[in-house]
Amino acid sequence: MEEVTYHSVMRKRRGLASAVLGLIVGLLLGFLIQSYRILSSSHQERYNIYSSSMPGPHVLVKPLTRNVPNLNEDDQTNSSSTTGLVFVGVMTAGKYLDTRAKAVYETWGKDLPGKIAFFSSESSIVPENCPDLPLVPLPRVDDTYPPQKKSFMMLQYMWNNYGDRFEWFLRADDDVYVRTDRLEQLLRSVNSRRAMYIGQAGRGNSEEFGLLSLEYDENFCMGGPGVILSRETLRRIVPHIKYCLRHLYTTHEDVELGRCVQKYAGIPCTWSYEMQSILYHNSSGALAFTGNLKKKEVHRAITLHPVKSPPHMYRLHNYMRGLRIQDLQQERLNLHRDIYTMAKQLGINVENIRNFEIAKGVPLFPIDPHSKEYPGDTEILVNRVLAKWSRITQTSASHSDRVPAGLQSFKPTTNNDVITWDFLSRSEYSLADSNPRRRIHSDIKEGLEDITREVMASINACSRQRGRVVEERSALYGYRRVDSYGADTILDLLLVYRKYRGRKVTLPVRRHVYLHQHFTGLEIRETVNGKEVEQDRRENDKSLQNLFRGGFLNLNFNSEDEEDPVRSKTINFILPLSGRYEVFQRFLQNYEEICLTSDEKTALLVVLYRRDGENSFNRTIDLIEQLKYKYRSASIDTLPVSGTFSRARALDLGASRLKSDDLMFFVDVDIVFTESALYRIQSNTLLGRQIYFPVVFSQYSPRIIGKSEKKWEDTFNVDESSGYWRQFGFGIVSLYKQDYEDVGGFDLSIEGWGKEDVDFFERVVKSNMKIFRAADKNLVHIYHDVECSKDLSNVQLSMCMGTKADTYAGQETLAKMIYENPDILRFAKAKRANLTSTAG
Repeated sequence: MEEVTYHSVMRKRRGLASAVLGLIVGLLLGFLIQSYRILSSSHQERYNIYSSSMPGPHVLVKPLTRNVPNLNEDDQTNSSSTTGLVFVGVMTAGKYLDTRAKAVYETWGKDLPGKIAFFSSESSIVPENCPDLPLVPLPRVDDTYPPQKKSFMMLQYMWNNYGDRFEWFLRADDDVYVRTDRLEQLLRSVNSRRAMYIGQAGRGNSEEFGLLSLEYDENFCMGGPGVILSRETLRRIVPHIKYCLRHLYTTHEDVELGRCVQKYAGIPCTWSYEMQSILYHNSSGALAFTGNLKKKEVHRAITLHPVKSPPHMYRLHNYMRGLRIQDLQQERLNLHRDIYTMAKQLGINVENIRNFEIAKGVPLFPIDPHSKEYPGDTEILVNRVLAKWSRITQTSASHSDRVPAGLQSFKPTTNNDVITWDFLSRSEYSLADSNPRRRIHSDIKEGLEDITREVMASINACSRQRGRVVEERSALYGYRRVDSYGADTILDLLLVYRKYRGRKVTLPVRRHVYLHQHFTGLEIRETVNGKEVEQDRRENDKSLQNLFRGGFLNLNFNSEDEEDPVRSKTINFILPLSGRYEVFQRFLQNYEEICLTSDEKTALLVVLYRRDGENSFNRTIDLIEQLKYKYRSASIDTLPVSGTFSRARALDLGASRLKSDDLMFFVDVDIVFTESALYRIQSNTLLGRQIYFPVVFSQYSPRIIGKSEKKWEDTFNVDESSGYWRQFGFGIVSLYKQDYEDVGGFDLSIEGWGKEDVDFFERVVKSNMKIFRAADKNLVHIYHDVECSKDLSNVQLSMCMGTKADTYAGQETLAKMIYENPDILRFAKAKRANLTSTAG
């Protein structure tokens, strides 16, 4: 062993310098090591290594992630597992972030049983109109088409960051809609531990067939409707993404993804024919899902593609939410059925079930009835309004022990109580209508389509397990009636039975369907100026009112701040008038009784014309002045106008006297009204949003229907024999002046009787304003003789003559007159024969 000797001279020469040098070197090395550790940890947290799957040397690339969902160790997106169910990656582009991507994120992206992120080019930034959008700008990726690199880089990002946290991964486009509840049902029914590649299988269209480098047994999942990959599938293909990107045979992103899955995961896309319906692609392009959504293709699908327009994405989402609400209501009713059945079995009084306790101190309904979480009014148990769809068949044993719901719910006690059935074929035949044969109205058609769709869905609920399917061909005929319990329907359906497992069979069959639809309970929501009042606010308002009105120290507090925001609106009546002094007297009497004596918030402006041959102009002004003198604080005014009477110009002149935010009510002198009509005008007219066109009840001629002039108190007794609803009359309208000007106002070139209201209604239809129409029994048009001048245009004359004919009497009264007077029939036959012979 070599001996090392130290000399004292060397120690003395090098001792101080060595110590200083060693200290400096040590500090430097320590600083470098610490800096390296900090940089390494920083890179681990903030950088992702993409070079393993990209051509070229390995480099560190900085991801510019924004709002990407983070999962903590204790974050559980699935209550039954520590892993989430599905992670959705949406491929989009920078130009669509503030439109399509925003629409996806704000609709179905909020309801996922997992997480969602949007993948775009490296230059993309979060849009200002959606600052919470979880955006991943992929490094060294642009928005060029086809998005092959974007797709593979997205899959790698999903695996590197969330591969161990989710069972499934969905690759989606920004123009697809996903029904998240149905998606969850599908994924939970499949073993996620196996390699799965789920989608709508394709091999290319007719022009591409044989040109996609696919073997005879190979396919790919079409990208549009969505592609679902299990964790095992993603684990197998991610290490080979670099190879897949370097060996591209086509320009189709979904084809290349399918090739990569086939090569390295060893599985094809699902060949199931069912995938075409549950992952649904509509070939209409930009027009897809822009029309009627009540179709079986829409109802049975999990994904819907393509939805190109963001407004249609929101519309589709609202429709699906409506379907979900119906399902939840049905589930709630079924639970009430079970509660009723159990209460009956246990001998519990149903009327007192609201306060029933399952155990001591454990109420059956622990939630306050006024809260949002309350499961429903228990009165529904007593009334037995417990089923939305109840198929009445001999085999429905599952319902036999529940509350009875069937075609015998309503039991008449006398012959007059029996409700007749309407027969449905190509037309509708009804004994209860004065017109026994009529076309099937749109609401009846829609209801029958809903019934048929629900019935077929119920029949085919287990079709996949049984290897058969039943398809609807047509409804041959049916019967329908509506009673106080609900609607009863009997249909004769022509169906097609298809068996596709084992020996294939296709057979036409006919089946009768018996259905009873119960009416559910009323659901009411309170709105003020079109905005819903929150439940908490309603309760607070009621509690405050009870506190002060109920006698807090027996004091009565009345403040302007507590004024009803609806009742506080002032209605400005604008009345065009020419002559008709006696009728105007009746109108003023009605106005005084309803508005002035009750101190209603109204104002009256009479646009007064002189009428040839009638000396009532000055008397009319005197009548108005007398009313103004009687009610000094009332707002009553007259606007004299010269020239030929024109209702359009009169209303336009009246509107010009008001401010832009004034509420106007265009009225005729023949109208009488009550206080209830005023409230509906105030509540149904919304500034900048909604114009109210009430449907007025118009009286028949008293001479023809055989009734004397009605007394004032009988005016508002509405029945079919005394009048009809003016469904095609649009002259009575409530709106704000600003909306009147935005729509374009009346066509001032129209003179004489009619047409100006129809023209104005058509302008409102074409505008962005919402139209609200409703029958108002408190707005009545008093009968008067209709005079149709021959000087009117052909269109106006036709309208006038039609209105004149409508005001004579109802169909039942006219038919009775004809049958009781045979001379009318003989005259009509002779006139028809004369016209026929003349034409010949």
